[in-house]
Amino acid sequence: MHAFKEHPKLNTYTNIDQYKASKGAVVTIGTFDGVHHGHQKILKRVVSRAQRDSLTSVLLTFFPHPRMVLQPDQDLKLINSIDERVALVASQGIENVVIHPFSLIFSRTTAIDYVKDILVDRLNAKVVVIGYDHRFGINRSASIKELKEYAREFDFEVVEISKKEVEEVTVSSTKIRATLENGSIEITNKYLNRYFSLHGVIIIGKKIGRTIGYPTANLSVKESYKIIPAPGVYITSSIINNQRVYGMTNIGTNPTISSDASQTIETYYLDLKEDLYGKEMELFFHKRLRNEEKFPHLTDLVAAMQLDENNTRLYAQQLG
Repeated sequence: MHAFKEHPKLNTYTNIDQYKASKGAVVTIGTFDGVHHGHQKILKRVVSRAQRDSLTSVLLTFFPHPRMVLQPDQDLKLINSIDERVALVASQGIENVVIHPFSLIFSRTTAIDYVKDILVDRLNAKVVVIGYDHRFGINRSASIKELKEYAREFDFEVVEISKKEVEEVTVSSTKIRATLENGSIEITNKYLNRYFSLHGVIIIGKKIGRTIGYPTANLSVKESYKIIPAPGVYITSSIINNQRVYGMTNIGTNPTISSDASQTIETYYLDLKEDLYGKEMELFFHKRLRNEEKFPHLTDLVAAMQLDENNTRLYAQQLG
């Protein structure tokens, strides 16, 4: 199972059975992909309710994403890797995240078992904050109506998230994926309320960039389900030695200088002499500069990159 990075104020459990309830909980359930503005509102509501009633706050989420298991042919891409999601949830003040492995066997859990075994016995839920359209149990057979009936039987409260709020959340995740797929990174960032980023390790590339005066760091993202922005050239940055270093990132196949059709994520960091091989890196996306092009001559490519560099330097200066 996945080993998660520790977050000082967050307890992370990779299985429902690991969670031992010491006190009652305010629980919300969902994928929370993107942990965007709409998700943040729901998480804040959970945290404030837990504080008000001296309860603990719990997010029950699932990995893999249920659609990856139930509809594997859809090739679903997610805005966040599971590690990123946990870090973002931690920043919202949630105390406990339970990441339960989603499987075909788990998907056959009956509604009553789901409520009794998981929500009541395991999580000690006193309050469940959930969308008006939440469905659970085998074949998603139970709705919020049944949940409210179980709540009376097992003595917990259901706080219903309205249709308007749920739709904001759903639409936002779908919209964010669409903006990433067409490269509208500034709109992505507006929806997310932060810079979209990729995490990975710098690996040895083809070393073509250094031959034209632009040595690049080649980022390898290990999670195949993580959405990558559309091919093109972007202004990006990373925190290196506690400083924000700006760069220009090309996502694509380098068609001018390479016949290899595999996609790479290569960044030329401004004024950086350091060897980054093997280092873990987070790459923040600020702005899209242009499409990736196949230039007729190498000199045309170099001229385009010089223009990209000038634009990146100007942007970095403006941001200070």
